[in-house]
Amino acid sequence: MTNPSKVLRPDMYRFHNGEKSSLPFEASEYEARLEELRERMESAGTTAAVFTSMHNIAYYSGFLYCAFGRPYGLVVTETECVTISAGIDAGQPWRRSFADNITYTDWQRDNYWRAVASVAGKGGVIGYEGDHLTLMQRDKLEDFLKPVVMVDLFETTMRQRMHKSEAEIALIRQAAQVADVGGYAIRDAVKVGAREIDIAMAGRDAMELEIAKRFPDAEYRDTWVWFQSGLNTDGAHNPVTARQLERGDILSLNTFPMISAYYTALERTMFAGEVDAASLRIWEANVAAHEYGMSLLKPGSSCADITHKINAFFEERDLLQHRTFGYGHSFGVLSHYYGREAGLELREDIDTVLEPGMVISMEPMLTVANDQPGAGGYREHDILVITDDGNDNITGYPYGPEFNVVG
Repeated sequence: MTNPSKVLRPDMYRFHNGEKSSLPFEASEYEARLEELRERMESAGTTAAVFTSMHNIAYYSGFLYCAFGRPYGLVVTETECVTISAGIDAGQPWRRSFADNITYTDWQRDNYWRAVASVAGKGGVIGYEGDHLTLMQRDKLEDFLKPVVMVDLFETTMRQRMHKSEAEIALIRQAAQVADVGGYAIRDAVKVGAREIDIAMAGRDAMELEIAKRFPDAEYRDTWVWFQSGLNTDGAHNPVTARQLERGDILSLNTFPMISAYYTALERTMFAGEVDAASLRIWEANVAAHEYGMSLLKPGSSCADITHKINAFFEERDLLQHRTFGYGHSFGVLSHYYGREAGLELREDIDTVLEPGMVISMEPMLTVANDQPGAGGYREHDILVITDDGNDNITGYPYGPEFNVVG
C-alpha cells in the first residue's frame, strides 16, 4: 500500500509550470556547448557531471540560480541535461533553462542529493568542480552517488568557457555598450558636493533601463556601479560610500552591467574639476601603459609575456612599485558573485596563449599612498576581442585627462 504522506510530500517532482521563456541564446548555442562538454567528459572518462557553481550551471543550461543557502545543481550525462532546484523557486528554473528540471523538496534532509542521484545514477565515474564543491557537499556526493572514481572537471570546463562563440561575443559587445551608457550617466552626475552613492545610482539606473530596452525578454539582476573618490580609489573593489566629492578629488568610475550572467565592465580615472601636476604625471603614465598593453593583445602572445612587458614599461618610469594586481582578465559568465576564468588573466604565473575568440580586458592600475604626491588609485579598463590578426576594442567611452576632468 502506498504511504499517503509520501505522495503528498515527495522527495522531488517535476513542476513544468507555464511555457519555456526566451533564453539569452538560441537552442543551437546550448546544444553546441553540451556537445563539446560531452566530448570533454568522454576524454576524462566520466559517466556523469554534477555541476554546482553558478557559472557552469548558467553556461550549460541558461539558468542562473539564487542559492540563499540551498544547494543547486546541473547533472549532465550522455543523454540527459537536468537542473536541480529548490521548491521555493517553483517553475522558474525550468522556464529559464534549456535543460529539463527536477524540483527537490524540504520535507526530508538531503532530497537535493536524492534528486541528483536520480539522474547521475550510482557507482559511476562522476565529474565535479573542485573549485566550488564544499567538503560537506563532497562527502554527501560520495554517500549518495557512491562513485567508483571522482574526476575534477574544473580545468576543462574553464578552458571551454574561455573561448567565446559568435553569439557570446555579440552579447558581450552589446553589454560593453551598456557599460558606456552608465559611464556617460556618471559623468553627467559628477559635481563637487555630490555623494558617491548618488552618482553610483545614476549610472546603475541608466544601465538597467538600457538593458531592459535592449533585452526585453531577459531577467534583470546584479547590475552595479562602484564609484569611488579620494582615498576610496586606492582599491579597485572598494564599496561605494556617502563621501561627498571635493574639488581636485581623484575619482574612479566603474560600471558593471550584468546580462543573463554575462559580466562586462568600464573603468576610468577621473578628477573633479581640476587635476594637479603630480597626479597628471601618474595618470598620463597609466594611460600610456594602457595603450601599450592594448597593442600587445594579439593571437600568439602569452599572458605572462604581456605582463612582463608592461612591468618593464612601468619600471622604466619608476612606477612599478605602485602596481597592485594583474593587467586584465577574461570576460563571459563571471562576476563578483560567482566564478572567473582564472586561466586567462594577465599575470606572471599564467602561460595561456591568446587565441581568436577570446575576450580580455586591459586594465593597468597604479595606487599611490595617501601621504605622497599624486595620491590615489589610477585605472583604465577596456574590453578587447582577440581577432585573427590583432584585437577589436569594444569599449567606446573615452579615457584620459582631456575627457575625464569633470564637474
